[in-house]
Amino acid sequence: MALAAGLIGGMGMAPSADIGDRYAVFQPAHGTAPDIAGKGIANPIAAILSAGLMLDWLGRRHQHAGMIEAGQRIERAVAHVLDEGKSLPVDQGGSATTTAVGAAIAAAIAAAP
Repeated sequence: MALAAGLIGGMGMAPSADIGDRYAVFQPAHGTAPDIAGKGIANPIAAILSAGLMLDWLGRRHQHAGMIEAGQRIERAVAHVLDEGKSLPVDQGGSATTTAVGAAIAAAIAAAP
């Protein structure tokens, strides 16, 4: 997983999904990073993308187009924030705090048509 995460910008960018026949677990691929706890520099993108994967899976499992669209909106919002480059997390070369990155993504979701 670490090698693949390196191709997309690091572990802070890697969502994961463990999907079984009936149940699934969605979480960032990275660990808890106790060395940066409380510093406000953790990259929240993997957790946010994991939530998008969960919504997509639930929507497909329950044939709920709104959930599928919500998952896709999250993915598009993350891409928008990264492309814009104004609220990049520290591990992506920016200086935005964990809260600022999350707020920028939430704003992009809210602003999407």
